[in-house]
Amino acid sequence: MPLKNTNDRFGTIAIALHWIVAAGFLACYTAVYYRHWFTEYKTPENWTALQLHFSFGISVAVFVALRLVWKLMNKTPKPIEGSKFEHFAAHSMHYILYAVMIIMPLTGYFGTGVNTEYFNIFDITMFKETSIYQIVVTNWLNLTWEQFEPPIDFIHKQGGKYLVWVLILAHAGAALYHHFIRKDMVLKRMLSSK
Repeated sequence: MPLKNTNDRFGTIAIALHWIVAAGFLACYTAVYYRHWFTEYKTPENWTALQLHFSFGISVAVFVALRLVWKLMNKTPKPIEGSKFEHFAAHSMHYILYAVMIIMPLTGYFGTGVNTEYFNIFDITMFKETSIYQIVVTNWLNLTWEQFEPPIDFIHKQGGKYLVWVLILAHAGAALYHHFIRKDMVLKRMLSSK
């Protein structure tokens, strides 16, 4: 199984990063929906679910960064046969998905005003006391935390609640359409590099 992409297939690393990011997004949503649907506010279970959401989100950001670096270092397999419109739609969907995979973790990180306790990756509360916060929010944007947080939070929560699910379902639906209706290699080449 080749590590790098070929003209016809994705390599093992691209496939692994794709599915790790997909699993990370699902883990984020599982944690946050569990928190909202099955826990009481300000209980230990609620806090644990929130912390898991943070931790999975930061992990997604790391793997998306690795995925983008790997994508830039590798060729992309040739497009599957299709019309110009289909290729345009597929490319557009992938660009939008990459934008979402960057925007969601960033807005989640920047819009958080509490400590993260799991995975020991970042202490987000300290972010507000660092020079980065001072430079970006206070000096460049000339905003207080109370002004800065609501629009960031809106993008993360409302975008996450609606837009991201539509994109995920469209992406998965297109892959299944190609697999079961068109019977081409779109899904197969993201499942195995053989």
